[in-house]
Amino acid sequence: MTPSLLLPQASPQITDTIVLIAFFGAVFVVLEYAAVYPGLIEFRDAPPFNRVRFGMLLFMVVLIALACRGVENPSTLARLVQAVGLLLGQSMDFALSPVRLILWLLPEGTTVGEAHLVRIAAGLAYLVSLVGLTVFAIMIRLNNWPSPTGSFNVWVNLPTFDPTAGADVVKRLNRDGAINIALGLALPYLTPPFAYFIAKSYHVSMLESDLLLVWAMSIWAFLPASLFLRGIAMRRLALMISKKRRRYNTGQDAEDPAFLPA
Repeated sequence: MTPSLLLPQASPQITDTIVLIAFFGAVFVVLEYAAVYPGLIEFRDAPPFNRVRFGMLLFMVVLIALACRGVENPSTLARLVQAVGLLLGQSMDFALSPVRLILWLLPEGTTVGEAHLVRIAAGLAYLVSLVGLTVFAIMIRLNNWPSPTGSFNVWVNLPTFDPTAGADVVKRLNRDGAINIALGLALPYLTPPFAYFIAKSYHVSMLESDLLLVWAMSIWAFLPASLFLRGIAMRRLALMISKKRRRYNTGQDAEDPAFLPA
């Protein structure tokens, strides 16, 4: 609901629709976390994974919405956000970068101000993504994530992952984690051409509405960061399982009579 509340030109019809979507989303999350059995949300009992993802998306939409709001209603906070976003956007606007790709795919007739706003939004989105990934990496080190006690319910936290199927579970987790990280690297380059094709087919543009710009840029940065987090989490889980296996094998060897002193 935050962008529609911050942006002054949001129509009442759009605001009502967003409030309805937010209500159903809130009910869905409450029911998922209240359920005992697995659902659709992964790592439900392994904080702060979902908290970091929610915080990343929240800060993205808030900062980009403030930057868009500052175009028509300038304020000290909005100018500060715009300055930080412009500095970051310019530093990431180099050859073969995702920011350069987005600017290259902007429709004809885009003004300099609109291009600057897109660059600012890209810089803010990437700043939040990098901060979120850094915070999650620090927290899993400090808190021995996913479980300080070493217990982890794969059935509840990874409902789509079957540990009994296929190859060794550690190899599968490492492989799936690497795939998620690779997709996180590729998505910033894959989503702009796809979005350009959709926009051209339906004759829409994210520059037509600040609200559409906020969500388009936020999703563009959030999806790769979310895949990065998922890849890090799965590889961390694989490391925990391998450590438990080594401890178990060491205990078994210590109890073997062949290892007892004569």
